Amino acid sequence: MQTREIGNDTVGRVQVGAIGLGLMTFDQSGAQPREQLLDTMRAALDAGVTLFDTADAYGPGDELGADAQGANERLVAGLLDELGVRDQVLLATKGGHVRAGGGAWALDSSAGHLRSAVDASLERLGVEQIALWQHHRPDPDVAYEDVVGTLREIFESGKVARVGLSNADPAQIRLAHSVLGDALVSVQNQFSPAFRSSQPEIDVCEELGLAFLPWSPLGGLSDAKELADKHPAFARVAEDRGVSAQQVALAWELAQSPVVIPIPGAKRPQSITDSAAAADIELTPDELAALDAS
Repeated sequence: MQTREIGNDTVGRVQVGAIGLGLMTFDQSGAQPREQLLDTMRAALDAGVTLFDTADAYGPGDELGADAQGANERLVAGLLDELGVRDQVLLATKGGHVRAGGGAWALDSSAGHLRSAVDASLERLGVEQIALWQHHRPDPDVAYEDVVGTLREIFESGKVARVGLSNADPAQIRLAHSVLGDALVSVQNQFSPAFRSSQPEIDVCEELGLAFLPWSPLGGLSDAKELADKHPAFARVAEDRGVSAQQVALAWELAQSPVVIPIPGAKRPQSITDSAAAADIELTPDELAALDAS
């Protein structure tokens, strides 16, 4: 697989596969036996996928509330250790979201919470330093400049090697970059054929030399009727090329900028293998024009 870069000379440049793996849906339950998840990780690595993304708020079942906090991190760390592939992946996580009762998700970007969140993630992941730690989402109760100041303190503590943002707008990205400098290496926002409003953030990331990690990059393509009704250009290109519409979507996202590294979710080997193949698709100018206009 072609590779793309996260980082810089100051914090270290890491080459990762152009397609990453979002781990939010990993859940060791009856529907997802452990061996299936291990097979999915194996398939990802075999296909050249080396950026794995989790978060401290990811966990099974909204009904579990706070008990789900950190469950995904523990599961992912255990799977990586069982496979013995820690040194083959860039493992990214996030902090700033918390699980509450009744299926609710809450925000907490207070300095105290973010500091404790990093410590908890270090323990759950079993590492001395987090390779990429991302602030999960702006908190309306905490000024963003204060959040960025805390991120700077956390970076300077040595507990995280690189800092990322998630769900940030262009002004917030620029503010964070002015404070964090080269410590800031990435932005993770929603972007897909069905959700294109993050194009300004992609442009800012390209200008500042930051990786842009689209989450939910396959949004709007899982339902056949929705695909045909709302995204017919993607369906046509897929049919003409004999590939999946999901592959076309990821190839289109990769073509937006060399800083884009989509992180589709997958919980079956077939899914991540299909997604990874998108890195080999080079869309023509005519195809790109049709997809951009759709």
